[in-house]
Amino acid sequence: MSRKDDRNARRHPGMAGSFQCLHCGAWVALDPVFSGVQNRNHCPYCLWSRHLDLDTPGDRLSACKAPMQPVGLALKPSRQKYGPARGGELMLVHRCSQCDKLVFNRIAADDDVEGLLEVYARYDSDVEEAVVLACLLGRQPA
Repeated sequence: MSRKDDRNARRHPGMAGSFQCLHCGAWVALDPVFSGVQNRNHCPYCLWSRHLDLDTPGDRLSACKAPMQPVGLALKPSRQKYGPARGGELMLVHRCSQCDKLVFNRIAADDDVEGLLEVYARYDSDVEEAVVLACLLGRQPA
């Protein structure tokens, strides 16, 4: 446990293994029992995230650390090699407010459903479609 985690655990008993959202200030539990995901870095209330990962989910190597706005939803293609080309996992798309990197995060079990619908409603598919497709294919958009 880092010194910062230890300090937070002492200040907020019962909130060890949690973080405070940069956007709305809510305390968010990291326990997979609540969220259903292993590497949580977005708030289930406002859906904002923090730019933590550099290359792989959970690596926590990004130097940026800026807030990330939820900008859309995308379907992650299914890994089923020989099955039908339908389905896939619905992912929340975040854009970093500092470096503009797009990141895909799993939707967690405790994410606010109305918030997800709002993200979907304001998503401009014409503008973002090529960017999302490039990222899903593993390329960083230009």
